[in-house]
Amino acid sequence: MTRYFLGVDIGGTKSHALLADESGRTIALGTDGAGNHESVGYEQMVNVMQNIINQTLTTAAISLDEITGAGFGIAGYDWVSERDIMLASIAKTGLTCPLEMVNDTLIGLVAGATEGWGVAVVSGTGCNCWGWDKERNIGRVTGYGMWMAEGAGGTELAEKAIQAVSLEWSRRGKPTSITREFVKACGAKDPTDLIEGLCMGVYDIDASFAPVVFRCAEDGDEVACDIIRWAGQQLGSMAIGVIHQLGFELLEFEVILVGSMYDGGAILIDPMTDLIHTVAPRAKLLRLNTLPAVGGVLLGMDAIGKRMPGVHAQLIETTRQLL
Repeated sequence: MTRYFLGVDIGGTKSHALLADESGRTIALGTDGAGNHESVGYEQMVNVMQNIINQTLTTAAISLDEITGAGFGIAGYDWVSERDIMLASIAKTGLTCPLEMVNDTLIGLVAGATEGWGVAVVSGTGCNCWGWDKERNIGRVTGYGMWMAEGAGGTELAEKAIQAVSLEWSRRGKPTSITREFVKACGAKDPTDLIEGLCMGVYDIDASFAPVVFRCAEDGDEVACDIIRWAGQQLGSMAIGVIHQLGFELLEFEVILVGSMYDGGAILIDPMTDLIHTVAPRAKLLRLNTLPAVGGVLLGMDAIGKRMPGVHAQLIETTRQLL
């Protein structure tokens, strides 16, 4: 009888469920939007879980009780004190198989790391950094953003860009093309209208504006370049914290880069790399080349102690074909 494994990635912007068999052949993918309980609530988180799981079951034409193991990576699952309510939420989907449940940053690590351990740094809408060693001892930051001195995802990058616009407008900072581009993107009349509109809630600049800042940097805008370098150093700083917690300083290990911010390329990644190498010169930074939900499938296999040789590579290849 075929064994099926489910990987679930509940994110702050989008969520996926990936169904595969024990050989690593990907069978079905379910997709939905945000499921982080901190932004949408527990009820909607469960709705998202049920929706993406049901999509995979329908596509594969199997029943819920045919799933042998499952791995969940859940954005907003930050503390041991939340474990019971998270497990109760998953139980509402009807899953009864053995499962593993971690913060969503860790399934990105499992999906991307060659040996399944190291450090993962997420930079998408928000940011986070977790890692574990070969024995799965955990190192982590809080995931609570700049309030906890943790940056930078697209949200924090946009906030820094707004500050740059305000500094130029009030004659306290350097001129920047970000102002012109934000005026255009918001449909504002001029910089004063933009600033007033931001203060009055007429305009909203969020993480989706991060590509605007990268474009300004590509065109040589000094302020935009400085903001992106700042973001890279913030991400490197989070990684260094986890490296110190796990004692990785002298080891050769992988730092998996997860999220759309890394599409910005070297201007973000190079300052991050340089900072990490000041404390861990053998660290190797790698972009995640598959869905984080692949890591969930692997955790589902680990939950029953059943992971066949070569299954990681097979999952990556068959997921690429599915997409």
